[in-house]
Amino acid sequence: MATATLAEVSEVPEVSQPVAAPPAAWRPRVNPWIVAMTVTLATFMEVLDSSIANVSLPHIAGGLGSTQDEATWVITAYLVANAIILPAGAYMTTFIGRKKFYMICVLLFGISSAMCGFAPSLPLLIFFRVLQGIGGGGLAPSEQAILADTFPPNKRGQAFAMYGLAVVCAPAIGPTLGGYITDNFNWRWIFFLNIPVCILSLFLTSRIVEDPPWIVKQVKEVQKGGIKLDLVGFSLLALTFGALEFVLDKGQEDDWFSSHLITFFAVACVVAFVVMIWWELRQLRIGHRPILNLTLFKRRSFAISFTLMFVLGFALYGTTILIPQFVQTLLGYTAELAGKVLSPAGLMMMAMMPVVGVLSGKVDARKLIGYGFFMLTIALLYMGKMNLGLSYGQLVFMRCFQASGLAFLFIPINTISYVGVKQTESNDVSGLMNLARNIGGSSGTAFMATMLIRRTAAHETSMVRNMNMGSPGFMAQVTSLAGRFKPGNGQGITGGPFNGASTGAIHQAQAFIYNQMHRQAAMLAYIDIIRYLTIFCACMIPLLFLIPKPQKGMHGGH
Repeated sequence: MATATLAEVSEVPEVSQPVAAPPAAWRPRVNPWIVAMTVTLATFMEVLDSSIANVSLPHIAGGLGSTQDEATWVITAYLVANAIILPAGAYMTTFIGRKKFYMICVLLFGISSAMCGFAPSLPLLIFFRVLQGIGGGGLAPSEQAILADTFPPNKRGQAFAMYGLAVVCAPAIGPTLGGYITDNFNWRWIFFLNIPVCILSLFLTSRIVEDPPWIVKQVKEVQKGGIKLDLVGFSLLALTFGALEFVLDKGQEDDWFSSHLITFFAVACVVAFVVMIWWELRQLRIGHRPILNLTLFKRRSFAISFTLMFVLGFALYGTTILIPQFVQTLLGYTAELAGKVLSPAGLMMMAMMPVVGVLSGKVDARKLIGYGFFMLTIALLYMGKMNLGLSYGQLVFMRCFQASGLAFLFIPINTISYVGVKQTESNDVSGLMNLARNIGGSSGTAFMATMLIRRTAAHETSMVRNMNMGSPGFMAQVTSLAGRFKPGNGQGITGGPFNGASTGAIHQAQAFIYNQMHRQAAMLAYIDIIRYLTIFCACMIPLLFLIPKPQKGMHGGH
């Protein structure tokens, strides 16, 4: 019976227009923009929590009597739980309805946030962060699906602009806000901050948000045959994305495959992924509802949108981590000042999102994406000229230049991902697109951390060859610098190139040169990373020619 129902639902878009008209004509009882603002509240806090605790790890470690390495599990636990729930949210919606699922996620997120704030030990904090990640993982995809169904196709871009403010700007302001709260109050207030927002979100959602008729019908049909959870599929999904997130987050810290633990999880991820694909396709063949709707990848527009969103997450999160680390380690900026380098770009994206939202309803989304990736590529090329003498203003301009491209990507990519998608598949699309952004961001962060260490070492190896007593240039530099340092306890040297210089001054000169060499090697490593990101972004532009042209007036329509 359930098989026939799913087949009937899947054929709705294929039959004549009079049959498809009733679901398309549905509109919410309240103004769609009130619905949009309501569901954005909790989503903003959830995405904010993915980055707000980063700068507070030393304080969390000190407050709970643990090392900073152990405290990094506070971040890892949240990301792993988040990655597992993101693609499974659509599956859960079919059993209990989207509104109820969203409210359960908000409630779990709020309660676990309070428990994180009260946590007396690190193991308990990590456990509550897992619960927080599970609750938070269902918010962003649910919001995106609610917006897709609440707004007509020609206004969907404007709705996604509000959603974009939450998922793009929140990670940028997270570290700055987290640093301010930690410095002026206590790290526990990072979590307590979520509680009033969640209470307000629950109240508004219960009064304003409603499930569309096709969601209600789908839930009734599934519940009529009894709720049968696909535990095997969910276990495989959890193992695949949980292991992948763990490998990406802990890989560089444990030196990748030299660690037996990382190797084990990498192998487990690959095996679980292959078995999961087989299991999900088998579920489709026998007429059961799969946890992951892999049939979406048959559509070129969705498959390419998924790839574009992955690269967007890769570039956005990678540079969001790269720039503060660069200014703090090489330019001596404080954490607060490093956050201020990113803040103007966040404000710029907030200002541009509504503009892009309006344009997405009038301009071919492929052109907007092309412009976005072109500007992002040019901005990264410009960032490739970074040096150790950059001023604060130059850094802010570089980041804002980059943001001018990023603002034109998020909304059109999401809009195109819904082209040709059935109304009953909105949740599947939003779950997979958020998964692409999440895994892309984790991959970008892991790539940045790994390449920074390895490229710095490579440049140091190349430079150190010239730092020996047989190099006239090196000897001249040491001699020149030694004359500027105060004489140490060592006796003066007679004869040779260091004639008259004390051993203490020579050692100081050599240490100074080595320190400068290390800074220059790190600077070159940052430039290498930016060049790799430039290539990745430039390679996305040709993919746009493979996306089918959307019908007139149906930019992102079902």
